[in-house]
Amino acid sequence: MKLKWISISAITTLLMNMFACNTNSTQSERSDDNLESVYYTPVEESTVAEPSYSMTEKDALYTEDDVAFNTEEYDFIAENDFLSPITNPLSTFSIDVDNASYTNVRRMINNGQKPPADAVRIEEFVNYFKYDYPIPNKEDVFSVYTEVGDCPWNENNKLVHIGLQGYTVPVEELPATNLVFLLDVSGSMEDANKLPLLKQSFKMLVDKLNSKDRVSIITYAGEDRVVLESTSCENKKVIKNAIDNLSAGGSTNGEGGINRAYDIASENFLKDGNNRIILATDGDFNMGQSSDGELTRLIEQKRDKGIYLTILGFGMGNYKDSKMESLADNGNGNYFYIDDISESNRVLVTNLAGTLFTIAKDVKIQVEFNPNFVAEYRLIGYENRLMNSEDFEDDKKDAGELGAGHTVTAIYEILPGKAKVSNLKYQDKSNKTSDDLLTVKLRYKKPGNETSILKEVVVKTNATKIWNNTSKLFKFSSAVAGFAMLLRDSKYIGNFTYTDVIKIATENTEVNELYKTEFIGLVNKVNLMN
Repeated sequence: MKLKWISISAITTLLMNMFACNTNSTQSERSDDNLESVYYTPVEESTVAEPSYSMTEKDALYTEDDVAFNTEEYDFIAENDFLSPITNPLSTFSIDVDNASYTNVRRMINNGQKPPADAVRIEEFVNYFKYDYPIPNKEDVFSVYTEVGDCPWNENNKLVHIGLQGYTVPVEELPATNLVFLLDVSGSMEDANKLPLLKQSFKMLVDKLNSKDRVSIITYAGEDRVVLESTSCENKKVIKNAIDNLSAGGSTNGEGGINRAYDIASENFLKDGNNRIILATDGDFNMGQSSDGELTRLIEQKRDKGIYLTILGFGMGNYKDSKMESLADNGNGNYFYIDDISESNRVLVTNLAGTLFTIAKDVKIQVEFNPNFVAEYRLIGYENRLMNSEDFEDDKKDAGELGAGHTVTAIYEILPGKAKVSNLKYQDKSNKTSDDLLTVKLRYKKPGNETSILKEVVVKTNATKIWNNTSKLFKFSSAVAGFAMLLRDSKYIGNFTYTDVIKIATENTEVNELYKTEFIGLVNKVNLMN
């Protein structure tokens, strides 16, 4: 059989032209940990150090018969339009702490590919980065930050920045944790950036857990299997050996694995502890219930048991983003895409408390705009998190979860001025004497409670700042939102360019802010592609 060397970035060309080609593309180093984002070499069984990388491994070896078609799936996103506060006075949505979209797109850009528009969820780009919001105490659960300033892509408009900051919990103070690792070991997971990376990632997580925590391991392929019954983390060597012994093969019965994982989590439920399933997969379910709707209904039936869900996505080519996002959104969960070992460290080590420990659930935001000062508004991103206005006060409606230390950011673009008068005969007239620009309301529940708590913040008209007086976090988050809008070819981006993004981001990034520095590098790569 004739062999051909091709890079990942050439797969699309191969599929279109049906012939192999030689490439010699390069990939820059991840600045945050000095690792190169390419395939990694698995380490010895007893070693937990980070894997080694080699630029010569950038090009993957394929046969002409083995090259798979790209079957990645992304849900269609219809960009939010401008609305009048006369006819649509309330904007309501669920928070979103997921950031899988950013790291998945990062993978594509680093492989020389421009991402499809629907792979870009703007809020997940913005929320990948932490912002210096005020730190709340435990009793307040989270703080609320607001800032209003000029819009960099439309001089006639303003941006409204709303930020939440959850209280922090040191890892050593986390309650005892009952974890179930639900690991996809089907044939589609055999690639180097799937199961081998998965195994290294979960061993890093085990090293971070303490003796009061317990771990169960369930695998699924053609059938589900309990690899390790609930085991104390006093026996970390046993847990890591079980992970090391995993191998890939067979079809993918996700339904069976999910059912078994919830059963095991329930059997070992900690009443005053943290109960969570961590599902690691490429999302390519092909046995049992496999449609997004069927799996979502299955997860919805399980979520009210007090068991939370974390989804870690791996791999490329057959990656099912839409399926995993749906499972996380409907299963009291969070969703991350692991593109290399550095991201594993970020999610499972550095931000472990936020990943595993929920401090507020069903968090909803509702913003009311004053039509005397806001002619039109639109929410940037959160298209698949929008809620009906009446859902805000309905405690039965599910919404997003906030982890310890997590930040959440939402950005509105508004057109200042007086809204056009509606022809609705019975609508209440606005308060003409108020100098409020808008009111932000938040509802959330503490874990274990089913009655929501209301918070309210009023933003006055005199809070608006010119661009030069806005904070660095305001400017940087605006640059990230602008970058995502450019990738989506937004109709509202105007003449804003990738060069503008680079300028704003660079001016508002410190030398030691490595993730932000990496972001600037990504924008440069896309700029060169164009």
